[in-house]
Amino acid sequence: MKNKFLVFGQDKASMGIGGRRSTDKKSKSMGSVTGEKHNRCVILPSSADIIAEAIERKHTNWFVRTKVPSDLVIQIGNKSKFHLHMLPMISRSAYLNRLVFEKKNAGGSMNNLNIELNNLPGGADIFEFIVKFCYGWKIDLTASNAALLYCAANFLEMVDDLESGNLISRTETFLSFVIFSSWKDTFLVLKTCETISSYARELHIQRRCSEAIAWKICTDPTAISVGNDESQCFNYSVENHTDYSYEKKVAENWWFEDVSTLRIDHFIEVLGIIKQKGLKPKVLGSCIAYWTRKWLSRISFGVCIPNHKSMNHQVRRVIVESLIRVIPVEVNSVSCNFLLHLLKLGSMMKIDISLLSNLEQRIALTLEDCIPLDLLVKNFGESETLYDVGIVARIVDAYVSLSVRNAASKMFVVGRLVDGFLGLIARDRSLPSHDFRRLAESLPQNARYSDDNLYRAIDRYLKAHPNLTEEEREGVCRGMEYHKLSQEAREHAMKNDRLPMNMTTQFILLQQVNMVKMMVNDGSMYRRTKAQTIISKQTECFKVQNQMKIMKQEVDNLKIELNKLQVCRVEIKKLARRL
Repeated sequence: MKNKFLVFGQDKASMGIGGRRSTDKKSKSMGSVTGEKHNRCVILPSSADIIAEAIERKHTNWFVRTKVPSDLVIQIGNKSKFHLHMLPMISRSAYLNRLVFEKKNAGGSMNNLNIELNNLPGGADIFEFIVKFCYGWKIDLTASNAALLYCAANFLEMVDDLESGNLISRTETFLSFVIFSSWKDTFLVLKTCETISSYARELHIQRRCSEAIAWKICTDPTAISVGNDESQCFNYSVENHTDYSYEKKVAENWWFEDVSTLRIDHFIEVLGIIKQKGLKPKVLGSCIAYWTRKWLSRISFGVCIPNHKSMNHQVRRVIVESLIRVIPVEVNSVSCNFLLHLLKLGSMMKIDISLLSNLEQRIALTLEDCIPLDLLVKNFGESETLYDVGIVARIVDAYVSLSVRNAASKMFVVGRLVDGFLGLIARDRSLPSHDFRRLAESLPQNARYSDDNLYRAIDRYLKAHPNLTEEEREGVCRGMEYHKLSQEAREHAMKNDRLPMNMTTQFILLQQVNMVKMMVNDGSMYRRTKAQTIISKQTECFKVQNQMKIMKQEVDNLKIELNKLQVCRVEIKKLARRL
């Protein structure tokens, strides 16, 4: 009987130009690789010289029941043993043929020869398919086992020189058909390669799958007529939306969900090929953010630190470093907020310092186009603040360092951004005053035209933290300057009992000095003589000096009273301890 190659589950309509499957049109959910029928192939080899009545398994041993006693034992790994016959196995495997020949020349017994195969791709489960093939049984090729069988057949050297239509050529034909015909099955093939990565790379299975995926992604779905049935090929469908921007976004992102199921090395390879084909950097960046959100969201986007068994610290570190390297260099290809989360994650994983430094500089260059919400990076843990202020301070420091060498930097824009961010985090009760102060003072004094936004943030922080000491309140307010406040903000500050006392006093004195200056400047309106003007100025100056002396005395008296109250407080605590 001659070899047969039968394909089930495909009809004439299922095959198209370029290997495109119209069965993909049946999927109504975009970006999903679930719900399709498997490609399936049944191989019927030529009749074997030794007919196997049955292949039975007992625990970890396989037995081929024939009329001829077994003369070959092949051990797969440490436990699994196959009791087989030499003729059907060596007639289809050059590798087994060579091992048997070596054993024979070494003087081994030919009645019950033992061979060990410790590195066979797929292990005992795949070898069972190979045994069936060698004994003339039909085997089912699917997307789930084709890559494993192809690698195992190459390992065993099951070439056509031994027999026409041997297992290598059969699996190669099926893989080529699957990879170029079915989007879903291509992902299944790539998934099976994870357990045999070295063999799959050497035999170029991963590369072929990645190229097929990239080719299908870069086939522009927007060029397909929405009214045509072909509009849903490759799992892409457009709903009846009048918003063209929505349709464009759907068209660009239809493949994100499927590609996000890939392991990091396969994902990086697919992205590299897509990038070579000229996909938009912004779409590429969005896909990277989508993959990161799916795999590392527990760290970087908001739940808790993951304890996934298959993702240890070293694996996460490699993943983060790989993601940073693959991010497109084009500006705005990814958001500032995503980069900040990635920087935080990289710091936690203690990745390469040069990568962290380059990422900090990249984020710093995006600050001029950010809004305060972009800087919010959540912290986790009972003792930590709600948002990570330290990482934002690092980026601001990096921006200040870069701006020294860049005359076109927009320091005032970043000043407004930092003040807005301080206003957002001010109500966090667990935010220590030194963190707030550090960020407020991270910019140079000339970075703000006005301190009104900074004053609002400071007032909001003092209101949310009523138990701060006088020294801590002074530290929080140290970066604010009186002459950069508007008149409305000054009037509010002079009445604000949350500000430290020395600052309120200073504001009142400066306000009076300004009033004197205004009166002096407006003296000409009253048509005073020169002598009258001089006398008036001297009189006003004396009044101001006297008022300043009185106010200073009052401040000193208040400090003395505060010291007394502090002493009393200490004494009361001592008495309470004794009681």
